Amino acid sequence: MDKILGRISTAAGALAVGSFTVNSCIYNVDGGERAVMFDSLRGGILPDVRDEGTHFIIPIIQRPIIIDVRTKPREIPSVTGTKDLQMVNIKLRVLWRPVIEKLPQLYRELGTDFDERVLPSIGNEVLKSVVAQYNAEELLSKRAEVSNRIKSELIKRGAHFHLTLDDVAITHLTFGREFMKAIESKQVASQEAERQQYVVQRAEQERIASVTRAEGEAEAATIITRAMEKTGNAIVEVRRIDAAKEIAAKLARGRNITYLPGGSAGGSSGGDGGNPGLLLSIDK
Repeated sequence: MDKILGRISTAAGALAVGSFTVNSCIYNVDGGERAVMFDSLRGGILPDVRDEGTHFIIPIIQRPIIIDVRTKPREIPSVTGTKDLQMVNIKLRVLWRPVIEKLPQLYRELGTDFDERVLPSIGNEVLKSVVAQYNAEELLSKRAEVSNRIKSELIKRGAHFHLTLDDVAITHLTFGREFMKAIESKQVASQEAERQQYVVQRAEQERIASVTRAEGEAEAATIITRAMEKTGNAIVEVRRIDAAKEIAAKLARGRNITYLPGGSAGGSSGGDGGNPGLLLSIDK
């Protein structure tokens, strides 16, 4: 019985040692990651890059360094000055990833936190150099052009540090309080100028209308004068009859109008010498 237990213990010990040895000799590289190898016998970081999967190493002598190579976002804030000395608060959103073939050199020069060391510095440098070439108003009116210039400059600077920038975009752009107040004052002045221009145009149209109306009245007076010269007082009598018809029509629609016929002059019954009738308005 003791021999059996001894053999079992020996087998278990051998199995544990074997499992430990196997685990020490292999390592896994997950999806979206790559590995660089540090070899103490061959002078540090090896030049080759290990892909995804399971790989063998020599325990104690070799040590794998796992690096994430997936595209990641990064926001770069900066406060800089424009060409007309206005302070602007600008933020960039950068989608970046390391160049896989350059991972050994990247790790050797910058370590695993290379994004913290590189992106803020080159981002601020490019932002200050590009924004300084535009006025504050041009940053708003030429935003696409400014964004493209920043992107091209960042791609060049990132390539120097073995970083690939897939996208660069301006996500935030604000100016100081003094500049914002100046913009508001300019907008108010522009609106006031447009209103004054409208008032001037309206006055001009009213003046033209008054002149046209006066010319029409003068022409009408000339026509009436010519007609009176030809026909005497006939046109005046026609106007009087038209006015009498209009007055009669208005009185006919009134409810409290009463007509009192006038008496004849000198006792005669003739209508020519009689007094005119009266129209009375009787209030209830």
